[in-house]
Amino acid sequence: MASAYYSLQTSSSSLLSSHASNRVNAAINVPKLPKINFSSSSLPKIPTKLEVDDFRFVDTATPLLHKNFNNNQLNQQQQNQHSNNKSLVELYAILEAVSDRIEMHQNVADQRDNWNTLLLNSINMITLAATTMSALAATTEPLLALKLSSALLFSGATGMLLIMNKLQPSQLTEEQRNATRYFKQIQSEIQTTLALGNATEEDVKSAMEKVLAVDKAFPLPLLGVMLEKFPSKFEPAVWWPSTKSNKKSQNKNMMNNNGWSEDLEMELREIVQVLKRKDSEDYERLGNIALKMNKALAIAGPLLTGIAAAGSVFLGNDNSSWAAMVPLVAGSLAAAINTFEHGGQVGMVFEMYRNSGGFFKQLESSIESTLEESDLERRENGQVFEMKVAMKLGRSVSQLRELALKSVSSRMEGIDVDEFASKLF
Repeated sequence: MASAYYSLQTSSSSLLSSHASNRVNAAINVPKLPKINFSSSSLPKIPTKLEVDDFRFVDTATPLLHKNFNNNQLNQQQQNQHSNNKSLVELYAILEAVSDRIEMHQNVADQRDNWNTLLLNSINMITLAATTMSALAATTEPLLALKLSSALLFSGATGMLLIMNKLQPSQLTEEQRNATRYFKQIQSEIQTTLALGNATEEDVKSAMEKVLAVDKAFPLPLLGVMLEKFPSKFEPAVWWPSTKSNKKSQNKNMMNNNGWSEDLEMELREIVQVLKRKDSEDYERLGNIALKMNKALAIAGPLLTGIAAAGSVFLGNDNSSWAAMVPLVAGSLAAAINTFEHGGQVGMVFEMYRNSGGFFKQLESSIESTLEESDLERRENGQVFEMKVAMKLGRSVSQLRELALKSVSSRMEGIDVDEFASKLF
């Protein structure tokens, strides 16, 4: 019994030792894992409830918003650059057209000036030749050949004078000279815009309107669109497009007034009043005088050559001396009047007054439209604009201000200003 108990204890202890040995072996055979060091700085921060509520979507949405903003900004820059490039190309195209117009108007002006000279000399030679034949026919035995020749020459001179007086070549020449000058101004403005490199669609539109306005004011063709040479009333020339200003409620920020002030606005308004009361009114008076004189001369010349043609036909039918004197006197007066009208270029003088009146009207319109613009930032710089007005009138800035003060004092005293605004013409 004891031996059995001993053997049972022995087998049990051996079994336990065997199990312990296996457990140790199993622990030894497990591979080692790499050692990982954790620190408080490497651990993620656990947000509080407030942080979670306030910034729940920021971490995911902010990069996307930045990306969209950058894309929109890039697209906007590309669109602006594309628009700027398009405006530059369009301005260059308009510049080429303006250069071509300058050349055309210069050539046409030279051609019509030649017309005036050639027609004047030809008509005078024809008229004097017919007058000489009439004198020969009156002093000698009346000859049919001399009478018919003088009558035909006087009739031809009458027809040529009617055409010449209708066209007024000297006035046509002055129109083309003015068109050339205004196209050169547009050319200079476009070149300045291109040099600055900030061309916009508004610049393109403005240049196009100016070109078309000059085309309308000084047409090249003679048939259909030629300007009326003998209008019923003197009216200044208009070669600029109409301007539309912003007349909304004025909100002038004097902290950023773009060079403008109330004193400057009052000064320019006084200049406009002087232009209207003195310069424009005086040139309108002179223009009407030139128009009436040109009308009278244009009628008198053909009328006298016609009378001379009729008088030369009846030479020899009446022995009285006064009948023989009719073609001689009429022909001589016709040549003198034709020389005074076209040699003195009365039509050109009328066009000069018309153009000068238009200059003052344009200056008045420019000042008024600028002052009516409520947004000061959209105006041209006030000091620069004042200098431009002074230069156009042939004055310095100080002289322009003195004229405005004189206008104010004259109006308060109830008398008119004793000088013109322009010192150029």
